[in-house]
Amino acid sequence: MNDNAESFLDIPAQQATFRQLVTDALAYAGDAGASDAAVEVSESQGLSVSSRNCRIETIEQTRDRSLAITVFAGQRRGSASTSDFSAEALRKAVDAAWHIARYTAEDPAAGLPEADQLALHYPDLDLHHPWSISAAQATRLAIRAERAALAVSPDITNTEGASVDTMEGHFVLGNSRGFLGGYPFSRHSLSVAPIAGRGEGMQRDYWYSSARAPQDLADAEEIGRYAAARTLARLSARPIPTGKFPVLFEAPLAVGLLGALVQAASGGALYRKASFLVDALGQSVLADHLDVIENPYIPGAQGSAPFDGEGVRPLARRVVGGGLLEGYFLSTYTARKLGMQTTGNAGGSHNLSLRSRLTQPGDDFPAMLRKLGTGFLVTELIGQGVNYVTGDYSRGAFGYWVKNGKIQHAVQEVTIAGNLADMFRQIVAVGADVHARGAKSSGSVLIEQMSIAGD
Repeated sequence: MNDNAESFLDIPAQQATFRQLVTDALAYAGDAGASDAAVEVSESQGLSVSSRNCRIETIEQTRDRSLAITVFAGQRRGSASTSDFSAEALRKAVDAAWHIARYTAEDPAAGLPEADQLALHYPDLDLHHPWSISAAQATRLAIRAERAALAVSPDITNTEGASVDTMEGHFVLGNSRGFLGGYPFSRHSLSVAPIAGRGEGMQRDYWYSSARAPQDLADAEEIGRYAAARTLARLSARPIPTGKFPVLFEAPLAVGLLGALVQAASGGALYRKASFLVDALGQSVLADHLDVIENPYIPGAQGSAPFDGEGVRPLARRVVGGGLLEGYFLSTYTARKLGMQTTGNAGGSHNLSLRSRLTQPGDDFPAMLRKLGTGFLVTELIGQGVNYVTGDYSRGAFGYWVKNGKIQHAVQEVTIAGNLADMFRQIVAVGADVHARGAKSSGSVLIEQMSIAGD
């Protein structure tokens, strides 16, 4: 296998080719009789390398491309795709989509976005930073992270390995309402998962760094040492008694609470009545000191996008203000099902952040432990255990028992439970220790009380 991953040599030229493919496919759809159509052409390549016991374990290179077309016969819709970009293949894909559209049932919500909602002009958000790294170089980087973890202590006895992943791609999206746009993008990550102890007393933890630009990744040795420190801290793990206690979600897990809010406030769940936030617009859903901000236009951020998956302009907005729900997360289809307008969230949320009006610059992680006082710090959640219809929340958890603001010992084999509606309103503090994961960011989150099923 060649160590040097093939690169996209001339993305501007390929973007021009993709634009022509979209234009041609839209023309074929019009010739077939479609009332509207949308086409997306995309290509991506990636390199994934993993090491284990400081030796190379796997090397995987990927390259994918596809053209997807959706055609409309009034309010009937059909879709097809192909990885063959020849004129004949394009015509066959269009014919297949048109055949499906003519024989499906009408859907009053089906159709393209309105022309005035489309991002006909959009900014360059600096989303493409390719990483010219060979498989051999990536392997050495992964092994550096592993060795750094193993060097921390003799109690780090093994690892589940380290991995380096890099991906870049580009796409063009167009439709018959006049939208035609696209851009290149990239994502890179480095992770390691050490194992501490022996026999039945073994513990595992991990850490990772991800970014659009390789220079923004954390140092491999730093990741390895921090992952080892987290793993060693787990060796003191033991159960705690059952009861109701304050709970502090570590910042990387607090981001998951934002994800739960997005899921509950998403159009698909709302129009199906599968959310505890049905008809909650304008109502109090979080504690009154909390805001949730969405900003799709942060240059280089992992959740940035100049348009959504339908070509619609996304909104820089306040989703929650002073605890009140001010907006849902809607695509064109789900908005129509609810009798509303799209919010530019076809494909998900964009750079969502949870903020408290009470947070001070000095509210770092030690300060949040002091706010917790005596209670449970959660650093890992196990299983799904969330019912979005009722809001009931029950998940296995690992973390640390805290007394008088000081960590006492690790805690395992417990379950934390509550209801998301109550949990959201019982958030008493958000830390200044902000951590971003993907398209969401938050500091650590302190919830007044949750049920803990322990020993």
